Amino acid sequence: MNTEAKPIKELRIVFLGTPDFAVSSLAALLDAGCNIVAVVTSVDKESGRGLKMHRSAVKEFALQKGLKILQPDKLKDSDFLRDLRTCDADLQIVVAFRMLPEVVWNMPKYGTINLHASLLPQYRGAAPINWAIINGEIQTGVTTFKLQHQIDTGDILLQEVVAIGEDETAGELYETLKKTGAELLVKTILQLAANRLNKVSQSSLTIQPGQSNQLKAAPKIFAETCQIDWSKPVNETYNLIRGLSPSPGAFTLINGKHFKILRAKKNITPPLSPNFYRTDGKTYLQFRCADGYLEALEVQLEGKRRMMIPDFLRGYNFE
Repeated sequence: MNTEAKPIKELRIVFLGTPDFAVSSLAALLDAGCNIVAVVTSVDKESGRGLKMHRSAVKEFALQKGLKILQPDKLKDSDFLRDLRTCDADLQIVVAFRMLPEVVWNMPKYGTINLHASLLPQYRGAAPINWAIINGEIQTGVTTFKLQHQIDTGDILLQEVVAIGEDETAGELYETLKKTGAELLVKTILQLAANRLNKVSQSSLTIQPGQSNQLKAAPKIFAETCQIDWSKPVNETYNLIRGLSPSPGAFTLINGKHFKILRAKKNITPPLSPNFYRTDGKTYLQFRCADGYLEALEVQLEGKRRMMIPDFLRGYNFE
């Protein structure tokens, strides 16, 4: 990636992002001395009881730092494109934002860099953290790459490998990748400013050790993905639960209500009972899988708060 070497403070950068995952990267860039000339984030939305207007995490942070904020409803809107051009950015950085049209990502001199929470080309898509755990991977990572037409297919700039713990949840891995990704993004920009950044085509990369040779996608999580199929083996069911914890949460149905299982432990012993679940009504609740039992530890019944199993069982009467 050939650029003219220049001090990092001279690079005019527009940052695009929405959730707190992106806030960590924006904060790290500012701490490194980057010149963030504008922040693009989602429009304020009504949510919660009373439908109060809520700002994105990135907007809240940008307001604290006194940064210029753009909130386009449509990314091809002429007013937004005019405002974006007036920023005169050398570079755009995208972290957890929506898909950009070419007129946006191709605007700056050095193009647009994206941070993705997987080891591309594995797990292209909206939910790479969830799917890596659901599929039982033992490692994942973060990638910086140049945006191009097809989503998550641009040339790789830098990558960092991160191990996945045997019992790690998506929420825990999210926190790790948020920090690691911010550090990798700063490293990427420092090398860009020093003209020491080389890009590598994704088609030329080999699959990392510890990952399947088959390319796996990371599509958006829908409700049907979250429903537990108890005919599956214990390990597969356990990975689904931790891959969807804490949100949106894997669920089963009990007396017609959604019953989320947020934490569980495995009991790989041959099923001894034909019943769907078994419990003593006080200390444990186990569900029958294909090759054993999965014991729920932390749960949430539809309309109720999250509870540990002993607390839940004290207030729920199983027939």
